Amino acid sequence: MSAPTRRYEDAVARYFEAWNAAPDAVAKAVAAAWTEDGGYTDPLADVRGHEQIAAVVAAVREQFPGFSFRLSGAVDGHHDTARFSWELVSEADGSAPVAGFDVIALDGEDRIRSVFGFLDRVPAAA
Repeated sequence: MSAPTRRYEDAVARYFEAWNAAPDAVAKAVAAAWTEDGGYTDPLADVRGHEQIAAVVAAVREQFPGFSFRLSGAVDGHHDTARFSWELVSEADGSAPVAGFDVIALDGEDRIRSVFGFLDRVPAAA
């Protein structure tokens, strides 16, 4: 695996660590993944900074208890930008009612400056 590829995969791994963190560890995981003024934008949220990003993560985790995010496919990247697909998977039955893809921009220390998320599959009740 090349160093540039590893860079993107490591950043995405930290991203998923934040999304899958226990409630008392979300803030620390967000701080490890994002720059202080980093942003997160998807069709349902547009926030900046660790506190607001952690609040979005917590709200999603509250809406989907017993689910975790996982990578779906390979991470692709160039320069300071990477893209990847993901699924929100039920720990009980393995179903994945929510799926999408994200594009992230990294800083020089490989922390996330911005996320632009796209939802490909969302349940009607969400």
